[in-house]
Parts: sequence; structure tokens; C-alpha cells
Amino acid sequence: MKFSSIATAGLSLAAAATPSCVAFTPSSIKPHHVSSSTRLHVQMEVPPKKIPKIEQLKINSDYLRDPLQDQLQTEEIGISKDAYQIMKYHGSYQQNNRETRGPKDFQFMLRLKQPAGELSPDLYRLLDDLSAKMGQGDLRATTRQCFQMHGILKGDLKTVIASIMNIGSSTVGACGDVSRNVMTTPAPFDTPAYNYAREYSKVFAQLFRPMSPAFSEIWLDGEKAASIETWAKEVEHHNVDEAMLYDSGRGIILEDKTEPLYGSQYLPRKFKIGVTVPGDNSLDVYTNDIGCVVITNDAGELEGFNVMVGGGMGRTHNKESTFARAADHMGFVPKEDIMEVLKAILAAQRDHGNRDVRANARMKYLVHTLGIEKFTKLVESYVGKEIAPWRPMADWKYNDWMGWWEQGDGKLFYGQHVDNGRVKDEGSFRLKSALRAIVDKYNIHSIMSPTQSIIFRDIDPKDKDGIESILREHGIAPIEEVDPNARLAMACPALPLCGLAQGEAERLMPSYVERMRVLLDRMNLPGEEILMRMTGCPNGCARPYMAELAFVGDGSKTYQIWLGGSPVLTRTAYPFMAKMDRDALEDTIEPILAMFIQQRMEFEAFGDFCHRVGSDAISKYSETYVLGSVTA
Repeated sequence: MKFSSIATAGLSLAAAATPSCVAFTPSSIKPHHVSSSTRLHVQMEVPPKKIPKIEQLKINSDYLRDPLQDQLQTEEIGISKDAYQIMKYHGSYQQNNRETRGPKDFQFMLRLKQPAGELSPDLYRLLDDLSAKMGQGDLRATTRQCFQMHGILKGDLKTVIASIMNIGSSTVGACGDVSRNVMTTPAPFDTPAYNYAREYSKVFAQLFRPMSPAFSEIWLDGEKAASIETWAKEVEHHNVDEAMLYDSGRGIILEDKTEPLYGSQYLPRKFKIGVTVPGDNSLDVYTNDIGCVVITNDAGELEGFNVMVGGGMGRTHNKESTFARAADHMGFVPKEDIMEVLKAILAAQRDHGNRDVRANARMKYLVHTLGIEKFTKLVESYVGKEIAPWRPMADWKYNDWMGWWEQGDGKLFYGQHVDNGRVKDEGSFRLKSALRAIVDKYNIHSIMSPTQSIIFRDIDPKDKDGIESILREHGIAPIEEVDPNARLAMACPALPLCGLAQGEAERLMPSYVERMRVLLDRMNLPGEEILMRMTGCPNGCARPYMAELAFVGDGSKTYQIWLGGSPVLTRTAYPFMAKMDRDALEDTIEPILAMFIQQRMEFEAFGDFCHRVGSDAISKYSETYVLGSVTA
């Protein structure tokens, strides 16, 4: 991979860095303004060093072809570890059921790319059919506003992926060390700010798409898809390709004709982007590598974006050099500069992110090590101008946008809660059939929510009763009957298919919500809403470290407890205890709720209380607490 002179200058400082730190010393950078040639004046030479295996694998893959394309042709039911790593870029993970004995029954999980979470009725029908014929019969709504399917056999992958590509969708970049699915607030309000948020999430998705022809070569035999991606059509007027390839000479564009932004090594790690409007934090915007907030003037015209950087959830148990992190505010970027600035942020991570230690490869570690001021100067060195200060805006609020809402254009939208994202038919509960019936009858477009649920949009008011009737007939409770804590809760899939899971999550979380409801009622807190999340491992797929109360698997039947996240999702929680037996939920949480009852401030949320008093105070209180002694 050939870096520009700017990137090489930054990388040349690696000798002064420790192995766990990013290789960059920003004090040598001077902010650049629009002027002639600008280069960092660094004389140090980088000694040659061994390229990590995963980085060499990306280089050897010939832009994500090998060894995958050959292994897809074999009679084996699975693929090698190396092919599996490349398969991720194509949107799929190889899995096996860890609860079955005998030879591994390899199957594949396939994840879609759905910028802004949007889903056409034709695409929903296709996914519903494919999951029934070639999957395990259900669909899984993710925490990044897309569907994934489980249980696809290797021999069916080409049919499934080709079908998705030919209908105008994609799985490209749903996984791997590239920009992942670009999220936005799911609320389909017809206002300038919300329209801009949806529009620019598609712009950014198109801007950072991998350009390798490997995807069409492998899945479409080198032919073009029957229909180009729907979001690409919608943002054609932005001339995204021209903006992507624009080369200012400052090191953003690489000397690589196939992947001018990514190069043959792609990024050090996955890269996540979210877009929203002031006040609406329904997407957990602070958990992204880049978060963009639409800023309009009083006439509703787009002026630009407040940009934050350096968020991320993943960590590793017992490794303090890994941690969850909420993004920092970087500044305001005018609309005419936003694509170039985002390219610069990506280039900074591409060139200076830690490729030696994969556990520290996310951009959050680069931002953390440099600090936001020096990271901003690094970005400015690529852009050639200073980043303006962050603009004041409305305070954040959280809403899941479930139930009925007016869009603002005479139409309605309806948010259907999906417990932990699993769209299935089970006994009298027939959610999968209900959603298909609604789509077939009303041809409705939908939006995936960041909380694993689904929103039907552009509903004619006269169809409201009919939609409610279909849901009732299929055993789906109205939103008013869903426990608010169930609506707030999220869990990752975990066992039995996730290879990283140490314990249960999706299958256990519903019982935890029920047990918490019993405990809250017993302590006379029936109206208390607590944002709870659960994961089977520390990687953070369900964003547990932003929750007010989180359970993170650290054993087959034990969990870490995290407390103190914000109810509006603006800060990370802290670890309170490790190895809680999963049967000890009530004994563990009751003392915390008792202290909350006795010491909370007026209108103080549970997460805010835990953040204010801290772990030590809660531990000390819990040591002497007598179970059953406190109620509100």
C-alpha cells in the first residue's frame, strides 16, 4: 500500500510510539490554510517491520477476491479462516451451531447494507422469501438499521446475494474493515432537517463504498446488477463519485486505481458513521467513529454539520488498553466541505490507526491517544483549512419512535416493536407473517430502527385500522401493552451461532426484563424506566456501555454489571462488578434500587443517579443493605 508523502511523514513517527499507541505525534503539525504545497517536515525514516497477518491477508486478497473465490467452488460446506476474513467484506460471517455435537454444521449469516435503514416493499418480500427458502426461517433486525439472515448454506450464498444485488440492494461493506452501514434517525418526519439527515446518510454510504470489482465478479459472474443500488440513484445529483476521486494533493487520495480511498489494505478496523438532527439521539450517535448532526438556518436551508469523532463500543475483558468510548465534538463543517472533511477523517485513521495491535485498531484509540485538539489538527492537515467551532444546538433526547406518529405531510408512520430484533413466527405470535401481510396489502416502505425494531412509513390515515387489525390477528400486542423497559432493552444474538459469545443475550434478555419488572413493582417503582442492554461478550454489538444498566457476558452463566450510562445516550457507563451469576439478578440490583429510592434527586434518572454517586458509594451501600428493607 503506497501512502502519500503526508501519510508517510505521519507514519515515520512510529519509532517514538509504544506498541499499544498509535504512531503519530501531532505536535509537529501546523494547521494548513488554502495555500501552496504543504508537507510535514519530518526527517525520520521508518525501519521495515513485519506486516501483521491480517494486513498481509488483505494485501494478498487482490482486492477482496482471494482465497474466497476459489473456496466458494469447492464441495466443502465451509471455508478456511483466511477466506472467512475476506468473506466479511462481502457481508457474511461463517457460523456453526455451538449447541450441536459432532462435525461442525457450517452455515452463513448474511447482513444487508441499508443506508438510513430504508427498506422497499419489494426488498422486504425478497428477504422474507429467501429466509424461508434458504435461511433458518426468521429475520434479525440489527442495531445498525439493517436486516441479517442466518442459516444460509454455502451452496446457496451466490443465489441469495445475487438476488439482493439485482433488486437494487447490497451486502457489500456490511462487515469488514470499511465504512459499515450508515445510520440515521429512523423517524421519517417530513421536515428539512430530517430529510437532510436521510439524504446525507446515503451520500456518505456512497462516498465510502468499496470500489473493488470483486463483488460483481464473484456473485454476478462479472455482470452488472440488474438494478443499481436505490440509494445511489437518489443521491446522483451530489456527484459523489467526483467528490470521492477529487485529489487535493494533501494525501487523502492514494496511488491506487482500484481503491483510491482505502488502498489494498483497506482500514485498520471497521468504521461507523451516523447522521442525525439536533436533539434526536435515537441512533446512539456518540458510539460512531464519525457522527454528523444536520445544522440548518431559520429558513430550513442546510448550512452544514456538527461533526463528532472517536466513538466505539468494543473492548476485551481484562485488557485495560481496550475500552468503550463516546465520541468527542470536533467542530462545524460547512455543507460544501463535508465530503472532503469526512474523507480526511477516514484518511487519518487509514494512515495513522494502529495496524499492529488489532484490539487497538479502531479510530477511537487514535482520537484518545492524540486528544481531540491534536486529532483535529491532523484532519486539518489533510483538508487544508481549519475546522470551525462546534455550533450550539438543542439538548439531546431519546425516543424509539414506536407507535403511531404524524409525518408532517398528511401521512402517518408506525413503529412496531420487535423484541431483540427477532422477526419470527412462534406459536400464536406470528410477527413475520404479520409484517409480510402488511407489506403485501399496503405496499408500504419501511425503516429499520437503531433499536432492532421496524417503522412503516408513508401510511395513508385510512389504512391505520387495517394495519392494527392485521397485527391483532397475528397475536401482536399494541405498543401500549409493551413494557417500556422492553422497548428500551436491546440484546445481541449471542448463542448459539455467534462464535465470540461467552454467554446468552437475546434468549435471556426477555426474562431479565420480566424479572426487573417484578422487582420494580415490588419496590413500588412501577413507572420507572431503565435503559437496559445485554451482550454475550465484551465486543459491544448491542452498545451496552451506553446503557443505564448493562449485562456483559464474562462466562457461560455470569455477567459483568455496568452502571451510569446516560438515558439520552451521551456518555459511557462504568463497570460495577464482574461475574454476577445470572440467577442473582434480584439480589444484585435490589440494593442499587434501594439506594436510588433513598438518595435520588427530584426527577433524576437511574443512570444519572448511578453516574453521580459512583461505583464506590453503591458498593459500600450494598454491603450493609438488607434485602426487602426498602420500598419507595
